[in-house]
Amino acid sequence: MYQAKKTYTVEEALVKLQKYCAYQDRCHREVEQKLKQMHMIPEAIERVIVDLVQDNYLNEERFAKAYVRGKFSIKKWGKVRLTLELKQRQIPQYVIKTALAEIDPEEYLQTFHKLAKKKALKMPESNPFKKKKKLADYLIYRGWESHMVYDKVNALIN
Repeated sequence: MYQAKKTYTVEEALVKLQKYCAYQDRCHREVEQKLKQMHMIPEAIERVIVDLVQDNYLNEERFAKAYVRGKFSIKKWGKVRLTLELKQRQIPQYVIKTALAEIDPEEYLQTFHKLAKKKALKMPESNPFKKKKKLADYLIYRGWESHMVYDKVNALIN
């Protein structure tokens, strides 16, 4: 049996997206995808996004700062990974720089050292070369700068 797609007026879509954005900070791309899933036409999508920005439901800079704070403090991601993830969400470069500036440099280094030390101690690998590679791969995957990673790996594993 064929089921008709639910259609929304611009006003209904706006109300729905206001709730969507109020629940959690969103980027423009997420909102656009949501509107496309709702089968909205491009002109309606543009109008809803403009209204959301004007009413401060949608703010790329606020989203980027919240994203960076959350992923850094909870997932312990480095600046490389954070930058990459924000670029994938089509956040402008100057907004990414502003968001990354929120991270305290002292806290950034402390987090890196703690993470590297903790991971090195938990690794059961006995071969020092394999252990170095595994630790370096782990830290680089997490988005830490490669020069920091290799210096730390060499300092921790002899």
